[in-house]
Amino acid sequence: MHSRFHLPDWNELSASDDRTLPLLGTALLIARDEYPTLDADLYDSMLQGHVEHVREQVESVEAWPQKMAAINRHLFDELGYAGDSEHYYDPRNSYLNEVFDRRLGNPISLALVQIEVARRLGIPLDGVSFPGHFLVRLPVDDGVLVMDPFNRGRPLDEDELRQRARPHLNGEAPDDRALFQILNPATHRAILMRVLRNLHGVYAERDDWERAARSADRLLRLSPDNGEALRALAYLKMGYRQGARADLARYLQLNPDAQDSGPLRERLVELSSGPARTN
Repeated sequence: MHSRFHLPDWNELSASDDRTLPLLGTALLIARDEYPTLDADLYDSMLQGHVEHVREQVESVEAWPQKMAAINRHLFDELGYAGDSEHYYDPRNSYLNEVFDRRLGNPISLALVQIEVARRLGIPLDGVSFPGHFLVRLPVDDGVLVMDPFNRGRPLDEDELRQRARPHLNGEAPDDRALFQILNPATHRAILMRVLRNLHGVYAERDDWERAARSADRLLRLSPDNGEALRALAYLKMGYRQGARADLARYLQLNPDAQDSGPLRERLVELSSGPARTN
């Protein structure tokens, strides 16, 4: 009998270490902010259905890359999961319930589905916080196999990885050591924080400051030393000066040498004096 799927509680997440922080549960918790009636058990069962459908195929081959190829065939060819290149910044691409329902997502949400299915079948698939597009990685005999979930799990060779990283590294292609570092496995916390940063960016771009503030607030629940500057920006736009002031002060206290500390200090001085100003 399949037991009810447990969703974590926001208040307990900052205390969870990276090994115990649940990936699927927290991703669904993020989605529940936008979809309060979301049935987490339904999506856990849906994921388990994907696993059971492909289990026999996966267990009939020995090598992990072949097992992964069977999973990718099932997810991307048979079930039709795909990267939403047409509406890349649609917030639904970041909410896992929508990704399951629409079979469309952005790189990180598709990676989440891939990772959860693979791990339930005993395959140690990890996420990679690659600059630009999120990727996944699998250990193989002589290193790692890196795949692109946004493009049907296509494997990427070293040359392509260097080219993809180049625009994010001032036009320089990373050397072996830098590339190896970039390809480090992402922790669950890092993955979930990237989901929330994506949502914050989407909502800020749309001037939806209430949802932007919510995303930044959730970021702070996951990692109390992150996100004050993001939430302060949203609070300012909403005209909530007191909250903006508190967040900026804490951000500057924790990050006195941050690149943006100069302009943020000036903003804090402005907020601490003078009449209320909205913009």
